[in-house]
Amino acid sequence: MKKLIAEFIGTLWLVLGGCGSAVLAAGFPELGIGFVGVSLAFGLTVITMAYAIGHISGCHLNPAVSIGLWVGGRFDGKDVLPYIIAQVIGGIAGAGILFLIASGKPDFALGGFAANGYAEHSPGGFSMISALIIEVAMTFIFLFVILGSTYTKAPRGFAGLAIGLCLTLIHLISIPVTNTSVNPARSTSQALFVGDWAIDQLWLFWLAPIVGAILAGLLYKIISPELTDR
Repeated sequence: MKKLIAEFIGTLWLVLGGCGSAVLAAGFPELGIGFVGVSLAFGLTVITMAYAIGHISGCHLNPAVSIGLWVGGRFDGKDVLPYIIAQVIGGIAGAGILFLIASGKPDFALGGFAANGYAEHSPGGFSMISALIIEVAMTFIFLFVILGSTYTKAPRGFAGLAIGLCLTLIHLISIPVTNTSVNPARSTSQALFVGDWAIDQLWLFWLAPIVGAILAGLLYKIISPELTDR
């Protein structure tokens, strides 16, 4: 239960910090943080939680990460579903807090609410195929970095930085395409508030990250020093 509570809080913070920066601060007149600021915010949520709860739950904060770690032989299969449930509920709670804050502005309009989308709902108008490819590719790299940086012989104490900076870079690349998901819990939390088109397109932001994570887990099992060094 302690691990699930940690995953709930961590995913809440990822959504509140990352999506919150996009909704509240990205477009603030003259002083907005823009894409770079939002990218950094998502990375910082992972870095801060990696050191806060990494020793409790492993700080997955993402159903694709839990699945990828399981496929890569780093996570017990019986814990995958409970982790995913805790992450999704935590993400929804984070989005709920963000909604309560954002709706306090007199001229509040929900708009996209940092939801992920493609085609006419892509920030840059990118197609469904572009969205599918980039979400698979970015999640693949994300899991590859996670698996490598948490390897027992990797430099100790730096995994959180590597993973957080990787997520920052992923956002710098892919925000214009999909608003960056690589995380089904993050996508679900915002889609539930937006409804309509965001719910209709949510399938891609579950499918693509999970496929990318599985591919990374499978490749890691082939090249992993933990296996080849034996």
